[in-house]
Amino acid sequence: MQLVTLIYEETKTFPDEEKFGLISQMRRCAVSVPSNIAEGWGRMSRKNYIQFLRISRGSLFELETQLLITKELKYSNTSKTIESLIIEVSKMLNALISKLEEKA
Repeated sequence: MQLVTLIYEETKTFPDEEKFGLISQMRRCAVSVPSNIAEGWGRMSRKNYIQFLRISRGSLFELETQLLITKELKYSNTSKTIESLIIEVSKMLNALISKLEEKA
């Protein structure tokens, strides 16, 4: 959830012409991460939960790529906080997926 807030704050400074481009895409990716975790949990099936965690991880990697693009376009310096949080969330997702797959 913290990542979503940081992305919304970061994208507020982007050029107006990116409103329906990178801004929208980055915000959707960020929101997708916790949303898919919650949806997978709500399915009450280990197999479904793992699948939604993988989707969440995919959204996280997509967001990371978009942040790199914004750096190249000089829209953002991408705060170390965001970069660190992406790494932390990625590690947590990987660990949870591995743990759930062990028990399957």
